[in-house]
Amino acid sequence: MRILIATAGSRGDVAPFTGLGARLRAAGHQVAVATHTTFAGQVRAAGLEFRPLPVDPRAELASDRGQRVLRSGSGPLSLLQLLRLGRSFMPALGDAIVAATAQGTDLLLTTSATTPLGQVAAEAAGIPSIGLYLQPIAPTREFAPSVTGTRSLGRTGNLLAGHAVEAAADRLFAPAVRGLRHRLGLPARGIARTRRAHAVLHGFSPTVVPRPADWRPGLEVAGYWWPHPEPGWRPPDRLVDFLAAGPPPVFVGFGSLVVPDPAALSATVLAGLRAAGVRAVLQAGWSGLGAADSDDVLTIDDTPHDWLFPRMAAVVHHAGAGTTAATLRAGTPAVPVPAQLDAPFWSARLTRLGTSPGPVPLPALTSARLAAAVRRTLDTPHYRERARAVAAALAAEDGTAGVLAAVDRLAS
Repeated sequence: MRILIATAGSRGDVAPFTGLGARLRAAGHQVAVATHTTFAGQVRAAGLEFRPLPVDPRAELASDRGQRVLRSGSGPLSLLQLLRLGRSFMPALGDAIVAATAQGTDLLLTTSATTPLGQVAAEAAGIPSIGLYLQPIAPTREFAPSVTGTRSLGRTGNLLAGHAVEAAADRLFAPAVRGLRHRLGLPARGIARTRRAHAVLHGFSPTVVPRPADWRPGLEVAGYWWPHPEPGWRPPDRLVDFLAAGPPPVFVGFGSLVVPDPAALSATVLAGLRAAGVRAVLQAGWSGLGAADSDDVLTIDDTPHDWLFPRMAAVVHHAGAGTTAATLRAGTPAVPVPAQLDAPFWSARLTRLGTSPGPVPLPALTSARLAAAVRRTLDTPHYRERARAVAAALAAEDGTAGVLAAVDRLAS
């Protein structure tokens, strides 16, 4: 079967599908990934065909509109800002998904960011589609929407808030969907009507987020999809030497977060780590964090988390879905520093699992608060014990199995 995975967003929205795509290819399928050109190398390194989608996500997040998303934090406003950021290029994104599908596709797999447009492309091509989501999106009574923060609104309030978020997203996608349907000669049809029949598999562990009991049939929690290992990757000598020169350091990295003043954030982080009395590995990320290398600090570029995190004493991170998953997989305790969108949701999950003492939100981050959180994490054995227990549970799961089974059912 010729399978196309269409995904848009940051690195964390792409990396899981390199591993999943490689598993599908090993099962005998032809697999292509449609995403932003900046990730073409990662897709091809996994042995998958690359098909381009428009937009440079790093540039967009660094723009004035992208910075408004960061300033809005989490909650309904942050979701609206993100969707408004994307609304300007939604028509081009829809056309690119259609073009990628037309290159030869029997099954289209879409993410939460590409599903409304991807379903139109699949309908026009006369092929099935399945959603592959990295966050819980569907309304439920069990928790508030993952993009609105961590405060429960009660069972009824959570459900109503979920429907409100869904409706807001539909309104912002609607013009692009209507335009794409018109260009393809398809009859008018609402997003909500199409969504109700859409099967969705979620790429996170039921150990971390159990499947809500009130989700409709067709919404399943499959388990994590891990990024494909970079072929031939070896750690740089300077990193190996630094790790060997002392006790395990604390990792600090904020992934695809783009902050307005990386120098100030770097200074705050370094002051906090030195106050905590720990060695540190600082990952530059999309913000370009950094510090002069010394006996107790090393700045690195992108390094595979599955190699790096198990060698760390703790991981200070922005609580994106992918980095949260990598930390749990490594069995390493965490200090989440959430800034926007679903990051507070994942931070709360780490706290509930007992692998973290709790978040230090980015707007409230000071060197003193970071030092206190790091020391509490390292000085309390419970967090490392719980992290190892969760890692053992994840190691026993196979998140790709549900996707392979769903594809096999369609193929047969």
